[in-house]
Amino acid sequence: MRPGKSSQKRTPEKKSAVPYKNMTENRSARPKSARPVQTMKLSKSQRPSRQLEKAELSAEEMAVKKELKQIKRRKRWRVTGKVVLTLLLILAAGGITLLAMTMKGNYFGTPVQAFDSSEVFTNTLASKENMRTKSFAQKLCVSAKGDVDRIKNATLEDGQKGLLFNLSNHKVLYAKGIYDRVYPASITKIMTAMLALQSGKLEDTVTITQEDVTLEEGSQVCGFVAGDQVTLDQLLHCLLVYSGNDAASAIAEYVGGTTENFVQMMNSYAASLGCTGTHFTNPHGLQDENHYTTPYDIYLMLNEAIKYQEFTEITQLSSYTVDYTGADGSALSTTLPATDHYLTGEANPPKDVTILGGKTGTTDSAGNCLAILTQNAYGKPFVSIVMGASSKDLLYQEMNSLLQNLNS
Repeated sequence: MRPGKSSQKRTPEKKSAVPYKNMTENRSARPKSARPVQTMKLSKSQRPSRQLEKAELSAEEMAVKKELKQIKRRKRWRVTGKVVLTLLLILAAGGITLLAMTMKGNYFGTPVQAFDSSEVFTNTLASKENMRTKSFAQKLCVSAKGDVDRIKNATLEDGQKGLLFNLSNHKVLYAKGIYDRVYPASITKIMTAMLALQSGKLEDTVTITQEDVTLEEGSQVCGFVAGDQVTLDQLLHCLLVYSGNDAASAIAEYVGGTTENFVQMMNSYAASLGCTGTHFTNPHGLQDENHYTTPYDIYLMLNEAIKYQEFTEITQLSSYTVDYTGADGSALSTTLPATDHYLTGEANPPKDVTILGGKTGTTDSAGNCLAILTQNAYGKPFVSIVMGASSKDLLYQEMNSLLQNLNS
């Protein structure tokens, strides 16, 4: 044993059976100068590229992908093509339809239906606030100055005036002197009747006054005397069916308060309808030089009157029986025939022509006059007017010369 060295023997180090155990336990024993393990970073040139990845794909996979893309592209084109074709077909069909309708002259029109007077005559006493119709808001038949003859077979004589208007399409079929001044005679009573209807007093009882029955000799009267009691509705029937002048006077005094005031109401209402050639001086139409109108203004008044269902119902009656109370309290009754010969059977309209209402008028100065609403076989309404015929027979012959064209 050498001097200076320990005599103690070194015990051999026992190794762990677990390979990495000793490494873990002895990490702290590593010398500080030992370098840590470093991770190697690859440069871009050393990294695998996408081209390399694609190259690794088989040729079959690439072919499948390409085919799928082409299929999707073809589907998109097919859908787009169908949409475009559908739009083109719709536009073509619309253009053909519009062209066909234009050639026929029927721009989105509706088929002609049978004329129903109950639908046209909408005003009733139950809705008095709606009775005053604004005629200027309605479509009217309008004719330029000068005569019109589209029927070529009217027989009105020289000096006579008349017209034939188609209310369904507002065409002027015949017009002769329609803006010339004429005496209306009892056609005046169209205006008197409308004011009575507007009053809303048809159920009121009216006492006949002496003024009501003081009329010119030979005047058409119902036979009332002062003191008789009649309802306003009964007077309206007597006015329109029999054309009683005493009924007209009684209506005017009761509705207007005085006859003068009622006449002002007549002129105001006529002006509101556009009757620029009309002036009234009385409610019945007895002759007065300052009491005049025109055939066209009569059309405007009749066109307004037929909107009252009561007017057309009354003017289609062939007769009317009025039951009233006499001045002495007795019950009286009188049956009055219509003045329209079409209604009494003394004259016959042409085949398939229906009389829907109107008004007659006769004085020496006015001649024989008639303004009526009619309907043809297809339900279309017409207004026809004849003024100044020299006799009743001639009046209805001339009217038939107009009406025979309604179904042609």
